[in-house]
Amino acid sequence: MADIAEVTASPSPDLLTPDNCAVLFVDHQPQMFFGTGSGDRTAIINSAVGLAKAAKVFDVPVVLSTVAAESFSGPIMPQLAEVFPGQEIVDRTTMNAWEDPAFVEAVKATGRKKIVIAGLWTEVCVVLPALSALAQGYEVYVVTDASGGVSPQAHEHAVQRMIQAGAVPVTWVQVLLELQRDWARGETYVPVTEVVKQHGGVYGLGLVYAQAVIGAHAAG
Repeated sequence: MADIAEVTASPSPDLLTPDNCAVLFVDHQPQMFFGTGSGDRTAIINSAVGLAKAAKVFDVPVVLSTVAAESFSGPIMPQLAEVFPGQEIVDRTTMNAWEDPAFVEAVKATGRKKIVIAGLWTEVCVVLPALSALAQGYEVYVVTDASGGVSPQAHEHAVQRMIQAGAVPVTWVQVLLELQRDWARGETYVPVTEVVKQHGGVYGLGLVYAQAVIGAHAAG
């Protein structure tokens, strides 16, 4: 049992921070979107870009990867490329990114043990590297709303499979706010609220309203 006398106002080590995680984007490509049927594809695009901007705000290391970009799936979606201009994209032949040495080396180079992953399709290009990373000692967080499968059932079963293996399901807004965690952190306050306004839907509109009516420093 917990010793109440030892309780302190300190965060759990399970929380994501800008210093302990890396974000992986796997196969957000046209051909993969064409086959996605688990949810609204425009919403998945919005969530993926929101996640990308969250990583950029906090300078979290990012790995971008595609599969068969020139022969079948097409380039990474331009919205992601625009967030990370000039960044190398690891193109693969393997459906399981964790079987591609260049991809694994890119992940290892981040030096992070917590992996935040999103991609298409959930039941193939997300679940396979997620399970592989878990087996090698990584902590895996799956951004479910920035990922999609060929059907609702395929997406949900893949998420459940990853949960059973030890992965943690999250959403892109959850990642953003977990990285911020304190509205008194002024250096990232404005960039975070801008991401929310651009990609947070009605939450973003609510923030626009709050700042217009209450003031520029209304908390998110």
